[in-house]
Amino acid sequence: MLSLDAVGKRFGALWAVRDVSFAVERGEVLGIIGPNGAGKSTLFNLIAGALAPSSGEISFRGRRVDGAQPYEVARLGLARTFQIPKPFKQLSVRENVMLSALRRHGTPRAAAGVATDAMEFVGITALAEAPVASLTVGLLKKLEVARALASEPTLLLLDEVMAGLTPREISDMMAAIRSLPERGITVVWVEHVMRAIMNVAHRLIVMHQGGIIAQGPPAAIAIDQNVIAAYLGDTYVHASAS
Repeated sequence: MLSLDAVGKRFGALWAVRDVSFAVERGEVLGIIGPNGAGKSTLFNLIAGALAPSSGEISFRGRRVDGAQPYEVARLGLARTFQIPKPFKQLSVRENVMLSALRRHGTPRAAAGVATDAMEFVGITALAEAPVASLTVGLLKKLEVARALASEPTLLLLDEVMAGLTPREISDMMAAIRSLPERGITVVWVEHVMRAIMNVAHRLIVMHQGGIIAQGPPAAIAIDQNVIAAYLGDTYVHASAS
């Protein structure tokens, strides 16, 4: 579904991402973790076309997309969420989601059906007519996911969607993400809520200082000494063991 080969991004003399290579299989939920400043958001921007890489190649569904414009990558079936939600604040929840659906469905009636399904999936149907300005941070995160899903992607980039959610909302979102492959959606997911990503992702990549320091199943990552030293810490390992 997605492959990166020696991808790097340099800003002046600073490499924000350097020599990153990995592949994502169709139907996989791939988690990406790492401390702040590790290069995770830059990597997402490279995949989505918001940034052009300084080196390396990115392929999506067998086509080179490094250097492509965001709308070109989106047309191939990629959607993303943002750490800071960017809805149209003057519109309702339903109207925001419908705008994403209209990218593939030319009539409001068709788009409305897709929007309703996306809102039901994340649990915000009851807020369909609410103004976006009235939503909490957690509900804005759910709206971000619904908007992305309404574009009917084959690959979904999730950027810290758990931030601002209550424990119950986190559990509900975990179940939703876990079920995305059943809907034909492959997921690449950056997250800081370890309970969520460790229990949902099929495989994890750990980034530190712009590069990959480990990758593998969550159980192996949790006891990797390089990962513990760079990111998780002994506190997380002891909590997991108990």
